[in-house]
Amino acid sequence: MNDQLNLKNYIREIPDFPKPGILFRDITPLLAAPAAFQEVIDRLTDYYRDKQITAILAAEARGFIFAAPLALALGARFIPIRKPGKLPFETRAFHYELEYGSDSLEMHTDSIHADDRVLIVDDLLATGGTILACIELAKHSKAEIIGCAFLIELTFLKARDKMNGCDVFSLIHYDGE
Repeated sequence: MNDQLNLKNYIREIPDFPKPGILFRDITPLLAAPAAFQEVIDRLTDYYRDKQITAILAAEARGFIFAAPLALALGARFIPIRKPGKLPFETRAFHYELEYGSDSLEMHTDSIHADDRVLIVDDLLATGGTILACIELAKHSKAEIIGCAFLIELTFLKARDKMNGCDVFSLIHYDGE
């Protein structure tokens, strides 16, 4: 384990983006470093390898970046969750409230089933709104939710506490802004 890359070294901090007072964690340097990107996929694969995952759900867009290669590594189906009107087949939607309004996410109605073992993946766990919406979409199908995986978790926002018992695994933790 001592030879693992320090993934925090590949995250750029941008103050006051997208608005004053926010410290944005930019993952693009990690994505531009093949060894670091591969390390992320390898660590996630190692953690979930023996959990018999059959489907990986991810909300657009940055969640797709990590979910698709992880699905291939685990031999699981990749299920995209998108904004309304972006999926071509019959969809199921979940509407949720945000601090500044509301939003919706959709997935195809035939994408997961009651016998699926689902992992939900995103790049960042902040307030948890998007992931909670993904969890609700998966629950509607009566699939077993094995966990939620993230590259980065902003632990000071305490979203983990809102995950209704869902196992949360994050590779990088930030304890303060």
